[in-house]
Amino acid sequence: MRAAVQHETGQDKLEVLDDVEAVGFGPGKVRIRIRATGLCHSDLSAMSGVLPQPAPFVPGHEGAGEIVEVGDGVTGLAPGDRVLMCWLPACGSCPSCRRGQTHLCLAGFMNAGTPNFKRPGGDVFGFAGTGTFAEEVVVAANCAVPVPDDVPYDIAALIGCGVTTGLGAALNTARVEAGSSVAVIGCGGVGISTIQGARASGAAQIVAVDPVESRREAALRFGATEAVAPDGLADAKQRITAGEGFDYVFEVVGKSATARTAYETTRRGGTLCIVGAGAMDDFFQVNMFELFFDEKRILPSLYGGGDVVRSYERAIALWRAGRIDLENLITHRVPLTGINDALEQMRTGTALRTCIEL
Repeated sequence: MRAAVQHETGQDKLEVLDDVEAVGFGPGKVRIRIRATGLCHSDLSAMSGVLPQPAPFVPGHEGAGEIVEVGDGVTGLAPGDRVLMCWLPACGSCPSCRRGQTHLCLAGFMNAGTPNFKRPGGDVFGFAGTGTFAEEVVVAANCAVPVPDDVPYDIAALIGCGVTTGLGAALNTARVEAGSSVAVIGCGGVGISTIQGARASGAAQIVAVDPVESRREAALRFGATEAVAPDGLADAKQRITAGEGFDYVFEVVGKSATARTAYETTRRGGTLCIVGAGAMDDFFQVNMFELFFDEKRILPSLYGGGDVVRSYERAIALWRAGRIDLENLITHRVPLTGINDALEQMRTGTALRTCIEL
């Protein structure tokens, strides 16, 4: 089958090959024919080495398709079922799951070190234990979550990561209150979803912050009340909050510098929510006095900070009700052979979300 492969960490281009085979099928597993997959910034971070990922590997973790085959012991799934990919499935029995924090379950990461694919030259891994830039993948059955027939594959793919992450940051982690003021730093696909979550929560002011003009324009279409370049954030803080700072600030970049800006833009007693996935050697610093004196809540948000299956269902319900816009979040559609052009569009910020159609 065809798949896009990165041979070594640090390469900025993928090679689309036709000699890749999905491996590992057996009891408790399913084989999925991928129909659509989103290009997420985390894929770029894995390619560059910011996020740890053994190579060679097939990027992609935000996918949807149909079940081709189910292994022994799999219940609730059958060939032909339409599913989205959950890259962080819950085992249901670990301490995190028993506490109701299923998004912190590490069971899914246990499979990340096992090759998902092979080529004549050797094993190939899948990013985050998945690897959706391929025509087929084999994953544990709990990675495949059924989706209703009225949800298109491209929409289902986005719900599998970016939409759930952004909406959940606002709705689950920060729990944005009606009438509040919000700033969102970084307005790619996840940032736009965060803006939509804040709007759905009833925030009165939502300031979108991004250096790319097209993203700022998009943020206004998706619910931001104002959009500024980074150098305009201080002025927005002064005008909107009389210099006090915003009730909620979301950092959706994954850099310590923007996290520090976000901290300084949050009012005393307000909430800073870290959504961006950053590097292990990039340290965010606060001094002990300001940490104590300002009483700002610093809340990291992993995968939307809540039960992911429930979050998928909520996203679908909000989309059906017209409360969030997912169709227009996809600004580019390309075949797998156009993957490198899509990567460049994401690097330059000209795409909110690119859908790769397989």
